[in-house]
Amino acid sequence: MKLGIVGLPNVGKSTLFNAITNAGAESANYPFCTIDPNVGVVPVPDSRLDVLAKMYDPEKYTPAIIEFVDIAGLVKGASKGEGLGNKFLSHIREVDAIIHVVRCFDDSNIVHIEGDVDPIRDVDIINTELIYSDIEIIERRIDRAKKMLKGDKSLESELALLERIQSELDKGISARAIELASDEFEIMRDIPLLSMKPIIYVANISEDQIGSNLSDNESYQELKTLTESENSEIMPICANIEAEIAELDDDEKTAFLNDLGITESGLDRLIKSSYKLLGLISYLTGGPKEVRAWTITKGTKAPQAAGKIHTDFEKGFIRAEVIAFNDLVEAGTMTAAKEKGLIRSEGKDYVFKDGDVVLFRFNV
Repeated sequence: MKLGIVGLPNVGKSTLFNAITNAGAESANYPFCTIDPNVGVVPVPDSRLDVLAKMYDPEKYTPAIIEFVDIAGLVKGASKGEGLGNKFLSHIREVDAIIHVVRCFDDSNIVHIEGDVDPIRDVDIINTELIYSDIEIIERRIDRAKKMLKGDKSLESELALLERIQSELDKGISARAIELASDEFEIMRDIPLLSMKPIIYVANISEDQIGSNLSDNESYQELKTLTESENSEIMPICANIEAEIAELDDDEKTAFLNDLGITESGLDRLIKSSYKLLGLISYLTGGPKEVRAWTITKGTKAPQAAGKIHTDFEKGFIRAEVIAFNDLVEAGTMTAAKEKGLIRSEGKDYVFKDGDVVLFRFNV
């Protein structure tokens, strides 16, 4: 579960990364401050674990995690090797989704590599470089499909799809914005297109616009319109404020958020949205030794979910004893839940739901 933080130089990427991970990645007012990617592992905020911890008073508390990668700033010509382009593209190829930081504030003290603030231009610079890289990949796949087609006519539909993707990419349309049928999506799943990776656009706003509706922020409104056109998510965040919040303890953080008139930090929202973006959910386990959130893909069945704990759990799976989190809270304890008949015995075809509290039965 890797998410790459990308953007032009000096848009606030490393500041945001520092806030997310509190890892002290270098942040400075000049291009290419980040050369090798910084990596930070952060917990996914989940208040349900806090409830289980009060219930069990466990020795260990283990939340789900996401890995964030702060990738070098990109400039025009990256797909042709300009700046740190080749490094950038190789690093972004390794992540599962993209957090694209876009500057939506004016500040004469912070240099913009393109000279002024223009979010549409900035997004287009990066998307164009990703698309150029994708065109090269698609062209190679088309050449290969044409050669193989001579002996296998079943590849005609795949070739037609690849040529349609190529046509859209040539128009400057990101692969993620191209509508695909389910069978077409399966074909494209194994083709490593950068512009197909799911994305959240982070609009880096000024401190005085936190909590506002941003109707007077033209940069944000322009970016919002663009993201709606490709069905992407946009999230306004002030990276500088988030970096300050990250330095506070829990009580100070709560007071600071109250002063700002908000209930949740932008980073907590971003982490949760990133988790959702990847199609992930958590099931929970609890006991005196540990309460823990286990990460699985939405739609995972019981044996495969058990395998996240240990391969023996999947191989020897018998059943899963499952209770919805809210039902457990209402009952008060697992013992009371059993007495009320709220715990279900589920077999191999059960599809896990987010927040299921589980005890696996298995035989090795």
